[in-house]
Amino acid sequence: MWMMRSWIEPVVAGAQIASSFYDTGLLFVVKNRYNNTNQSSNSSSDALQRAISNFYIYYNLILGLTPLLSAYILAKIGDKYNRKVTICVPLAGYLLSRLLLLFVILLDWPIEVMYGSAALNGITGWFTAYWAGIMALASLGSSENKRSLRLVIIEMVYGLAGFVGSLASGHIFIRFNVTNHEGTVLVSCSIALYAICLFYSVFVLQIPHTAVADQDTTASVRQEGTSSTGPTERSRLLGNVSDERLTTDSSIITQLPSKVIIALLFTSAILYNVAIDGSVDVLNLFLLREPLSWGPVEIGYGSAAGYLIFLTSFLGVYFFSKCLPDLVMIIIGIVSFCVGIFTMAFVRWTFMFYIARALMMFALIPLPTIRSLLSKHVQGSSYGKIFVILQLCLAVSAVITSIAFNKIYQATLDMFSGFCFILSGIITILSLVPVSILTYLHLSRRQRTI
Repeated sequence: MWMMRSWIEPVVAGAQIASSFYDTGLLFVVKNRYNNTNQSSNSSSDALQRAISNFYIYYNLILGLTPLLSAYILAKIGDKYNRKVTICVPLAGYLLSRLLLLFVILLDWPIEVMYGSAALNGITGWFTAYWAGIMALASLGSSENKRSLRLVIIEMVYGLAGFVGSLASGHIFIRFNVTNHEGTVLVSCSIALYAICLFYSVFVLQIPHTAVADQDTTASVRQEGTSSTGPTERSRLLGNVSDERLTTDSSIITQLPSKVIIALLFTSAILYNVAIDGSVDVLNLFLLREPLSWGPVEIGYGSAAGYLIFLTSFLGVYFFSKCLPDLVMIIIGIVSFCVGIFTMAFVRWTFMFYIARALMMFALIPLPTIRSLLSKHVQGSSYGKIFVILQLCLAVSAVITSIAFNKIYQATLDMFSGFCFILSGIITILSLVPVSILTYLHLSRRQRTI
């Protein structure tokens, strides 16, 4: 029973479904508000598109930058006092900010109120602190040799919940309304789910003990009848002693200090995230344009194919982790995305899109595996801090990437609409360099020890 209360998956699933409901509700509320304004002023449809686009530029800027003030502080408090702080405070912020959207719908408040909603969400940590807290809690509750699998399971739950939420949100928005206020039921469902997640996190969720997290490691040491008396590479980085088998994967590069290893992993994660965010930001625009000219049904199928990558990446980690080290799994995932995104640049028919998506089947392996490796190079008491620093870097880079790639897409639209995907592929190749350096040093050391 205690082990069940340490499961974080219910929070991840519930919050992601709630987020999918909110995103759909916000999009259509914004569209309806600006559409009414444009009709009264006889503006064109292009003006509507610009108005919605400008709203999201400002909204995403506020949402992405305001966590810089609070996420790191929340992570330090979580590491020092209670790790649930980095989960509960952002969830409370989500709940309050979603309430503002409900007031905008019911009380006809101006849509600009949602800028305040974004600021409130950001000040309470937003996804930056929330996801760092989820990763820290999952890392604490797993042994080192199973951590990569544990983190990618969390990613899979997140993706499947998004798949379900996205499919259901449109139907709820269309079919269920209160009087003339569209989106009331959808946003209310989102608020209710966030409230349930917050209640579960505060009153049900238990923090796993380090002893439980390391039980697999302890068992393997006892079975082999070995014990370490002197300081090892892992004991320098983690502050304790482990068996040689785990050490060869978590602290494999004795030539480099732990800070250099962490810096290389950060660099790879940021570059890879830039490549993914940049391509995702322009993908729907690419699909709506000729020669594909997809409609709502095709877009829905395409989104479903994207969410299936969460499942295929999980299966990849499940099988690869039995025979391959983490660094090799990261390379497999990066190469998978690189090949797929280069293919996407030349998609001209629908079947080619699904071929490109299939080639990306392991694209979600790198980031959770990098988080797993990072957790093996810091002390358990610093999990929250290291994850939130990474998440802050990813959030800032995502804001910059979104603006840059949209501008590049507009500039290259008439020349070659797939140019952004080519650029994304080049950045993906660059993200291979830091991981390749670590892998080369690891293989060199193993050859010398054989």
